[in-house]
Amino acid sequence: MTDRFYEDFNVGDRFLSGSMTLTESAIVDFARQWDPQPFHTDPAFAATWTFGGLIASGLHTMAATLRLWLDLGIFQACSLGSPGIGEVQFPRPVRPGDTLRVVTDIVELRPSASRPDRGIARLRQVTINQRDQPVMEQETTVFLKRRRAVQSAARGA
Repeated sequence: MTDRFYEDFNVGDRFLSGSMTLTESAIVDFARQWDPQPFHTDPAFAATWTFGGLIASGLHTMAATLRLWLDLGIFQACSLGSPGIGEVQFPRPVRPGDTLRVVTDIVELRPSASRPDRGIARLRQVTINQRDQPVMEQETTVFLKRRRAVQSAARGA
């Protein structure tokens, strides 16, 4: 992938990820380590509970979303990290065998007022299952290197 910088993005840009299928064992393994609630770890218990079967932890869905996004390599050359994630919603559960994809839209771009070497992008990400139903929605802010700052550093300015 060609190196991209803040200046190479536009509000309205949309990126579509590849896919990832979450197996029952992956859901249980993740939950045992990070979110050990029985509706994530025990299929027999989960069958009798509110969702009528095993569901993935929301944290697992968030981790899968991040992985799918990073695998695109869109911000590989310019990411300076994130100051945080905004509101996250889980409109429906992720179940064993669901195949997830991520749709990312750039909804805001602005240069940093305090750091001229970077810009700020606000992203809206919707993680969808194989039926094109949203399973997670979130907004994320990321800091991106600016090309001018990189060129100035290369010239020794």
